[in-house]
Amino acid sequence: MSASPRHLFVGAGTAVAVVVSLAGCTQKGDDKGGVGAIQVVSKDDSCSVSKKDFPAGHLKLNVENRGSKVTEVYVLYPDDRIVSERENIGPGTKAVITAEIKAGAYEIACKPGMKGDGIRQKVTATGGTAAKRSPQMDAAVGAYRQFVQAQADATLPKAKAFTDAVRAGDVEAAKKAYAGSRIGWERTEPVAESFGDIDPKVDVREDGLEAGQDPAKDWTGWHRLEKALWHDKKIGDREKQLADLLDKDLADWVKRVGRAEITPTSMANGAKELLDEVAKNKVTGEEERYSHTDLVDFKANVEGAEKSFELLKPVALKNEPALVTQLDKQFAAMNTLLDKYRSDKTSYVFTSYEKVGKEQRKELSDSVNALAEPLSKLAAAVVK
Repeated sequence: MSASPRHLFVGAGTAVAVVVSLAGCTQKGDDKGGVGAIQVVSKDDSCSVSKKDFPAGHLKLNVENRGSKVTEVYVLYPDDRIVSERENIGPGTKAVITAEIKAGAYEIACKPGMKGDGIRQKVTATGGTAAKRSPQMDAAVGAYRQFVQAQADATLPKAKAFTDAVRAGDVEAAKKAYAGSRIGWERTEPVAESFGDIDPKVDVREDGLEAGQDPAKDWTGWHRLEKALWHDKKIGDREKQLADLLDKDLADWVKRVGRAEITPTSMANGAKELLDEVAKNKVTGEEERYSHTDLVDFKANVEGAEKSFELLKPVALKNEPALVTQLDKQFAAMNTLLDKYRSDKTSYVFTSYEKVGKEQRKELSDSVNALAEPLSKLAAAVVK
């Protein structure tokens, strides 16, 4: 799970300053709408934006982290909903963020050390030229919207099976229903996180709470119940109340999914975000630290990323066929590796992550990195 909206709309990171390249792209647009690349320089204590007004359309940020901490960079709506993000930008490394934006007010957020609200700069997308979309792009967006809604709709009954068991005080039944109730959420997590306020209600870990929040009062959602089931090994009145609240918050999420801002670039960036989630929380075992069901989340994240890729493949194939070939290969390798940890290819019963050794975790991490690198180029390939 990512950080709360006040943690920067959906994630975390180091200070990033957005600086427009001096190599002629400060005024020049591209043939698909939008300004040329804006250069981003990150430091631990600053986030400066050299150009705070630019045309709407396709926005490209070239990010360089010159700080000493891992960073995440976000483009946010004024209400903290996410337009685009890039996580896990290490010190001395670079990344590219490609996003489709409409005219209006935004913030570029930089987060040193992946804690707190980060450092923000207000920016404005002016009239400009609308980002152009082909019929294939529109088809991909439409199909992905249907996929996300279907995943959200399917989550409610599975979550209710879990919360019903909690309300009944049946620890073992709740344990059995827990991992399966999270699959739809994990497949579509970037869209869920884009709303800003839902993720911290249903998917936050105890150490992801805001400064000053009291875990006894303010920690809600799946992971709070996970701790009760596996660590405390008991269900009390508070847990039953939290089960009711989880049902309510997930129902709110399902209603909102249809209003989510979805573009070809947000689909591509979301696929990369899912791999970042795997690298940051699943491979490390931090996400499901009590239940050790990390591999279920891992698989669902990969499936969500692969769905975006498959829908965008016709567009990317025209522009970057070699990239598509590489992604096909790496997704296949990733899925083959995950299949080693379950009894059959249709089952979501995976090996408990506490039984996955250090070398096996490294193998999983290496496979994630091998997939994440080319996946980070998908957004640019789609709008090329």
